[in-house]
Amino acid sequence: MEFQIDQIDGDARACTISTAHSTIQTPVFMPVGTVGTVKALDSYDMSEILQTKIILANTYHLYLRPGDEKVKHFGSLHEFANYPYSFLTDSGGFQAFSLSNISKPDENGIHFKSHIDGSSHYFTPQKVLDIQYNLGSDIMMILDDLIALPAEKERIKLSIERTTNWAKASIEYHRQKQQEGIGVNQNIFAIVQGGIDKAFRKLSATQLTQMDFDGFAIGGLSVGEANKDMYDTVEYTVPFLPKNKPRYLMGVGTPEDLIENIQRGVDMFDCVMPTRNARNGTLFTSFGKINIKGAKHILSDEPIDSACSCHTCKNYSRGYLNHLFKAKELTYFRLASLHNLHYYLTLMREVREAILAGKFQEYKKEFYRKRS
Repeated sequence: MEFQIDQIDGDARACTISTAHSTIQTPVFMPVGTVGTVKALDSYDMSEILQTKIILANTYHLYLRPGDEKVKHFGSLHEFANYPYSFLTDSGGFQAFSLSNISKPDENGIHFKSHIDGSSHYFTPQKVLDIQYNLGSDIMMILDDLIALPAEKERIKLSIERTTNWAKASIEYHRQKQQEGIGVNQNIFAIVQGGIDKAFRKLSATQLTQMDFDGFAIGGLSVGEANKDMYDTVEYTVPFLPKNKPRYLMGVGTPEDLIENIQRGVDMFDCVMPTRNARNGTLFTSFGKINIKGAKHILSDEPIDSACSCHTCKNYSRGYLNHLFKAKELTYFRLASLHNLHYYLTLMREVREAILAGKFQEYKKEFYRKRS
């Protein structure tokens, strides 16, 4: 992976990441394709209509179904899903956290039961990398010990100890495998933990950045804490991360979250929000959100957003989308998802242009002015 900083405006950064499959310009939002597809959309939608250069897929879900060995049979996730650009794969740590009633971490990994059939499994740092080697993803996240907030200090301390130990095991295993010719073109990111405790965040970041990872993520946020606490934690943590490597904030979030954390120096984001909200009737616009279910849209011949150039806004009215949603037509999910992802991806492109021009603060002010 190659990484270069194109421009810095305050702490906001415009960078370029080059992997074996694509050139990615940051700030970047990665649509979530949990099981190898972004819900309601196909590879043509992603690569040709939305022109995405990177998608997130999930190790836990692909391991359980269809199975990473089956994906390897097709060559890699790229061939399997017919998506020619980059994939980032999560480690499965979040799923172990979110399915905590059927999972249990220990010093060496995470025991869990499949949410599909109840079968027992065990993820170790090495196991999740083996799965991701089969998937062939461009960026692989290592196994980490994620906890809910608020949490006792002893539990946060244990989370950091496990995450650091698993990081050491992961980087050693990955470099060994690369010497064997496995995962040569795959990159590995570590995940900083520590809750919203500054001392713990510093400790975790300091320990992890002593290891030769290709990039660093900030994890364990947007899991129950207040927005201000999340922003403050990111602002405090980022300076401990290397300037010459990508910075990724996991699982965050709203358009406002993206703007605020770009200002704090984050390069990469992912979240299910744009597609999940689309399926539930909430659509993002330059002036805020609208609920397409509302009666006021029934006879509206306006697009979702007159300032939007997406496929949906150019071709369909609010009235038609309101009808599709109420009729439970599957076409609604595609059109709404295309719009919301187009909004997020356009936001990132506009922010990048503002950073390159040294006008990020002006862009941020206008972003909030429109929403007021």
